[in-house]
Amino acid sequence: MMAIGVTQAPAFRPQLAAVAIFGSAMVTFGVFLSGFVIAEPAPYELFMAALIGLWALFGLKISRYTAPLLALLILFNTGGILSLTVMKELGGGPMYIAVSAFLALSSVFYAAIIEARQERLKLIFNAWVAAGVITSLLGILGYFGAIPGGEQFTLYDRAKGAFQDPNVFGPFLVAPSLYLMHGLLTDRLSRAPVRILCLLVMVLGLFLSFSRAAWALYLFCACALVFIMLMKERTGAFRLKILVLALGGAILMISALVIALQFEQVSSLFSSRTQLVQEYDGGHLGRFERHRIGFLMAMEHPLGIGPMVFSTLFPEDEHNIWLKSLTSYGWLGFICYVTLIFWTVAIGFRFLLLDRPWQPYLMIAWIVLIGHTAIGTVIDTDHWRHFYLLLGIVWGCGALEYRHRQKTVAGAALRRAKAPLTF
Repeated sequence: MMAIGVTQAPAFRPQLAAVAIFGSAMVTFGVFLSGFVIAEPAPYELFMAALIGLWALFGLKISRYTAPLLALLILFNTGGILSLTVMKELGGGPMYIAVSAFLALSSVFYAAIIEARQERLKLIFNAWVAAGVITSLLGILGYFGAIPGGEQFTLYDRAKGAFQDPNVFGPFLVAPSLYLMHGLLTDRLSRAPVRILCLLVMVLGLFLSFSRAAWALYLFCACALVFIMLMKERTGAFRLKILVLALGGAILMISALVIALQFEQVSSLFSSRTQLVQEYDGGHLGRFERHRIGFLMAMEHPLGIGPMVFSTLFPEDEHNIWLKSLTSYGWLGFICYVTLIFWTVAIGFRFLLLDRPWQPYLMIAWIVLIGHTAIGTVIDTDHWRHFYLLLGIVWGCGALEYRHRQKTVAGAALRRAKAPLTF
């Protein structure tokens, strides 16, 4: 499914191309399945575990450019394994760490296959858009009771699509929404109607999730996308196009949300969710107090306290990825996680404005990853499948850039060697 680094006879090249196409199709289907996680293990886990295993048998190649990602994730999960040793009762702890290990492998897998064939980036994002539109439609129709059994696509009067939690459903839709926005701003206007329709569906689904983190994430990412594109594009005409389309899109989405607010069930829940601090945030043993107590407790437990133990000591889970890494993965896991985030952000920042075929995908993934890192202070992103996909995309694009530079240097050296000597 991938080039193994050995020169193949010409007779085998069509077969290799066919296998590569089939592999890309399987990856596309796997990404599509990431939008449907009503129960665990979800079809995504089962399919991707089989795909990664099969791909490894046929030559999954981890280059030196993606090896640091693998090393950090291995150390991170080693911290999780060590945290199991301090648990009095293991319970679901081993399964939790097993899922963490699988998601880590999926991130490295995405990085490796993107490095092997950059064309897979477009397939990945198209599959993400398809999954986002369908799961959004399920959430919207379920929220308004427009389909039989629609209640399974809502939770606490909030749309959750084909997810278990509205707080995961909403953020899942941000990256494909940005991909559509980028297409609207850069591609031909003849393709705009379909993109606008898909974007409106996902924005409405995100809004009906009533996830404050998702709302803030979308607003930040949309503004960041326009800002970075204005920095990258130097022509006045193109900048004017970006500003006009961005303003028009904002007006259109606001109009759609105003229409949605005319429904009583939407407006009442919206007024409640727009309060900055809810009772479960600032109340006794609320989210913020649990954060304070949890960090102090973590300083006394170098190996952590074990996965899912925090919720047995307090009313709810950590709802903070930094605290989660300390309690479930120990000091080792926390250091690795912080290093991983800073390293990933540095890779994206370094290559963000370069004129490359993969630059739009890197830009979108990098922006959304930063946004997820920010909302991780009030929500737990540890087992979010699309978060690990974002990691893989940024590292895969970084590896593409390193390979591009390596080829450029090698090509320049070859041209110098062939150049005639002059006296």
